[in-house]
Amino acid sequence: MSLPFLIIAFVTLFAAAAAMSLRNLVHCSLAFVVSFAGLAAMYLLLDAQFVGFAQILVYVGAIAILIVFAILLTRSGDTPNEAVLAPGWFYGIAVSAAVFTLLGWAVLSSSALPKTVSAAPQTTVKNIGEALMNKYVLPLEIIGLLLTAAMIGAVIIALKEPSKTDHSGRKT
Repeated sequence: MSLPFLIIAFVTLFAAAAAMSLRNLVHCSLAFVVSFAGLAAMYLLLDAQFVGFAQILVYVGAIAILIVFAILLTRSGDTPNEAVLAPGWFYGIAVSAAVFTLLGWAVLSSSALPKTVSAAPQTTVKNIGEALMNKYVLPLEIIGLLLTAAMIGAVIIALKEPSKTDHSGRKT
């Protein structure tokens, strides 16, 4: 294992653990953004440029920002003074480490795991882009319209309705 891989893995795991254990929702979502960026860096280290850049564009650039905006739009003005970490953070980390170890052992000792390394696929970002712009252009545009409609709906739901008053001056 190389040093950049170990650094990125440590940062990604630390950010994911922080996203699970912090009490402040904004801090959790920002730690979530860091873990998404760490996954994108992992993909780029594995020479999967399309998946890495798609991870950055879709998850870091869109989903994580949407989560931050949703939290900021739905929160009340007061912030509670609570502890930074959840009360059972140690037990959560211990259980997740045990499950990770058990699943890792099961995968590595499985007979379904291929013992030989296959040749790398010849799919490039250029090939994927040509397929998206030629063969799959209609589904791509439909997804774009659907996401735009969902964003407009989220903005409309987030807007507060002005209070209505009747002719006598009372709020209804």
